[in-house]
Amino acid sequence: MSLSFRPSRPLRAAAAALTAVALAGSLAACGDGDSLEKSKNGSGGGSEGKGGSLVVGAASFTESKILAELYAQLLADNGYKTSVTTVKNRELYEPALERGEIDIVPEYAATLAEFLNAKANGPKAPEEKPVASSDVTATVAALTELAGPRGLKVLPAGGAVDQNAFAVSKEFAEKNSLKTLSDLGRAKLKVRIAAGDECAVRPFCAPGLKKMYGIDVSGIDPKGVGTPQSKQAVKDGAAQLVLTTTTDAVMDGLVFLDDDKKLQNADNVLPVVNAKDAGDPKIAAALDRLTKVLTTGDLAALNRKVDAERAKPEDVAKEYLRSKSLLK
Repeated sequence: MSLSFRPSRPLRAAAAALTAVALAGSLAACGDGDSLEKSKNGSGGGSEGKGGSLVVGAASFTESKILAELYAQLLADNGYKTSVTTVKNRELYEPALERGEIDIVPEYAATLAEFLNAKANGPKAPEEKPVASSDVTATVAALTELAGPRGLKVLPAGGAVDQNAFAVSKEFAEKNSLKTLSDLGRAKLKVRIAAGDECAVRPFCAPGLKKMYGIDVSGIDPKGVGTPQSKQAVKDGAAQLVLTTTTDAVMDGLVFLDDDKKLQNADNVLPVVNAKDAGDPKIAAALDRLTKVLTTGDLAALNRKVDAERAKPEDVAKEYLRSKSLLK
């Protein structure tokens, strides 16, 4: 996940292992503690509306904000009084979800599973005894088991996936007949990867590409994950492969190579709720209508409207929900 515009989820499983136990002392430290309290108990709180009051949490990157708006507007249309609160990162919003200061968050199955694995079993657990894999069913089952004792309920995952992805220039792909990472391995080309410097040691980056696909990684160009600089390096030929994400909104001149052997874990999008405050089956049913129609391509298009076209997350969310006939 891009260090430049999605700071909480770069090279997700490994990042979860490194950060899960470094929890901050309070939400107020990130400037959002007051807004959480007001949302639940102040002007935005109470039980007005047919269904009651719900706070939807969002992390501080575009996609999370869009997903939170989708959830909030859909639930509002189903009779709930909703508000969206942006909290810097998972290390802050996940404990708030457990405490009931936030009721619902859009999440990513594999990343949250390893985050909770680290909290429950120590910071080395995601690397030594991982619970996430490329199998979404098994990953969600593991996540559900870890979430339950913390008072969290995991709702069904959909087809939308935001996980690490690799891309090459269109010219390079056409010249070497590349459509998959397996194709790149079989081509026996020396490949320099434009990514964060951690790519050299992360199992889902260079080591995984070498081991699973036989790709000859000659080095890392440390320009960041999915940054304009990394993408330009690939377009210019200084690097051959760029690490980005499946919902990257700006892929001009680049094409994804399919992760055909499933190196990456199943980071399917799914809602996670506080079981006590938001465990009502009506909430699950409302959100499931969105989960069933949302695709990876949809997320990329929504991200582009906000990141490239400067639209507001709440506006693109409303437009999308209407286009899918999800609003009454």
